[in-house]
Amino acid sequence: MKWFLFHSPLTNLRAIVVVCSISLSFAVTVSAHEGPPFPLLVDQKIDHYVISVWTDPDVGTGTFFVIVNSADATPVPNDLKVQIGVQPVSGRLAEVFYDGKKEDLRGQIQYKVLVQFDAQEIWKVRVRLQSPQGSGETVATVEATPPGYGRWDLLIYLTPFLAIGFLWLVAVVRRRRSPISRKATRAPAKSNS
Repeated sequence: MKWFLFHSPLTNLRAIVVVCSISLSFAVTVSAHEGPPFPLLVDQKIDHYVISVWTDPDVGTGTFFVIVNSADATPVPNDLKVQIGVQPVSGRLAEVFYDGKKEDLRGQIQYKVLVQFDAQEIWKVRVRLQSPQGSGETVATVEATPPGYGRWDLLIYLTPFLAIGFLWLVAVVRRRRSPISRKATRAPAKSNS
């Protein structure tokens, strides 16, 4: 297989411009959160629990992760119930509560809660913990954001890295060309006259 190699600085510059143009054609203006969950609350004390809440508040189905630890030396009770209540700050809808599903991750107790956001706006988030050993709640706000592009996210985010990798590969291939092959490609053809 013969590799396509660039031979002149002008051709290299044109190739870089083409790669940058293709990358920029996929660029999208983003006005809100796009990506992995981010912290909403960190080390918030509720009764004798300490919680941290991470969220990915996409319009449609938003995700909340509530990490629960004990503020004292006692273990977190197995019957602890975690709920997330959401309501638009505008008050156009009533507050709706969603139950959390307990996940045990290497000794860390976490509850995953899926909530429904119907519009991109600021929402009030109420985190409620209930157990016979102690209960409490705290409130925060978050902006629900449009969901990402799904499977296309990876391609969009990888485009600049793929372009840099391609340019690196071209540079490596050019350096590995032996001096003999360089002379052979530069030598003028001999005529048989």
